[in-house]
Amino acid sequence: MKLHAERIEGTNAIARHGKDGVLVNGTQFTSSVVVPWTGLVTVWPVSRFDDLSADHFAVLAQHEPELVLFGSGARLRFPPTSLFRLLIERRIGFETMDTAAACRTYNVLLAEGRNVVVGLLFES
Repeated sequence: MKLHAERIEGTNAIARHGKDGVLVNGTQFTSSVVVPWTGLVTVWPVSRFDDLSADHFAVLAQHEPELVLFGSGARLRFPPTSLFRLLIERRIGFETMDTAAACRTYNVLLAEGRNVVVGLLFES
């Protein structure tokens, strides 16, 4: 789905998403990816929901966001609380949704000027 996000200079808007990846700032990502509101968009080294670990969510916390979104893939799946305990301890908001919803929600929050990071799972 193509999105029409209002891009604020210096931020990372998701321009398009689909089952095989996302387009951010003109770059196509076809594997799991971390998209912070600003800074470097990076590959997220996880290829299966069952392989998620606390370390994967710690990477998201390193961006020091006010809110983390987790796109769990084509369908909504909730990771165990133990995996994102660090976010809770740091009082960082956390929401889980399917990847398509996470992309849309991320862009809305970005347009509001929120410090948000999204971890998008694309299973291989």
